[in-house]
Amino acid sequence: MELNILYNKAIEGKEITCEEALFLYETAPLNELLNLANKIRFIINPGNKVSWQIDRNVNYTNVCISGCKFCNFHCKISRRDVSYITTPQEYRNKIDELFRYGGDQLLLQGGLHPELDIIFYEELFRRLKRDYPTLKLNALGPPEVFHIARISNMTIEETLKRLIDAGLDTLPGAGAEILSDRVRKLISPAKPGVNAWVKVMKCAHKLGLGTTATMVYGHLETLKERFEHLILLRDIQKEKPEGAPGFRAFICWPMQTEGTKLAEMGQMSGVMAPDAIEHLKMVAISRIILNNIPHIQASWLTIGMETAQLALHSGADDMGSIMIEENVVSSAGAESRTDAAGIQKAIKEAGFVPWLRNQDYSPR
Repeated sequence: MELNILYNKAIEGKEITCEEALFLYETAPLNELLNLANKIRFIINPGNKVSWQIDRNVNYTNVCISGCKFCNFHCKISRRDVSYITTPQEYRNKIDELFRYGGDQLLLQGGLHPELDIIFYEELFRRLKRDYPTLKLNALGPPEVFHIARISNMTIEETLKRLIDAGLDTLPGAGAEILSDRVRKLISPAKPGVNAWVKVMKCAHKLGLGTTATMVYGHLETLKERFEHLILLRDIQKEKPEGAPGFRAFICWPMQTEGTKLAEMGQMSGVMAPDAIEHLKMVAISRIILNNIPHIQASWLTIGMETAQLALHSGADDMGSIMIEENVVSSAGAESRTDAAGIQKAIKEAGFVPWLRNQDYSPR
């Protein structure tokens, strides 16, 4: 393989194979790889603008049966001393604060609760929409949808249709981690597998539901498995119906493992935590491979704002949300914080014009 040939292929919008991605990642000089991704970013998203958002991440429960080894947040249903389901008054307090900050969207996620079936989510969504008609629900994720369908004795399509009818606006790409069953058996043995994640996303796209895609890397996966993950996302996007939004954006971040069972596994196998350079290369290779997904987000929460600013010159065009509330990755070591002024300042300092967006990437 020749680097210049691959550079031209990527600039022309042609599909990069897994082997070519590995060659680029391991062989291309860092500045050339990041510059290539930056050029592609401006082809797909012309203009000197970077988007950002105001939303709030509310965890409707911390009860989960998936037993993910990277999660310090979940607990078993038997832990009555620490388990919870968010109450209506707690929602009102959180949403009122969200609106005061100028936001209108909840990133609503939880765990695979063994007792919460479709009725619970329908009632929750309808109550929230009744009390706050302008509220947007970016809720659940493929593992949760698959789990709800299973315990409700329904198909995935029936489940999604009922959730949409109850008020679901968009579906996050949560629970992807690495889309490799080998990896998933090691880090999240009870979570629905790759086929379940893919099946839910394809169904969501068929129903016209806007989604995002994610990757959590830097643990027990190989580089090849990372790139196979990206190519699978690209293939799913190719199958979406014409006119359907499909994956609007892709977000990757390094696994946060402080105090988790996964940290013990990583130490045993000599796994090193990803650094800023590795993250920038992952953002760049994501932009290069995902030629049919419009936006790439810089994950400032887990990598820090300075690295996120560099990511805006490495293929990313979106800074994500100010994250009024976040519990899961914070419980495993993520410490970065910002507000509306801080995120706009960071975007300007990186040389771009910030613009506030909705979940569908339309301007607020």
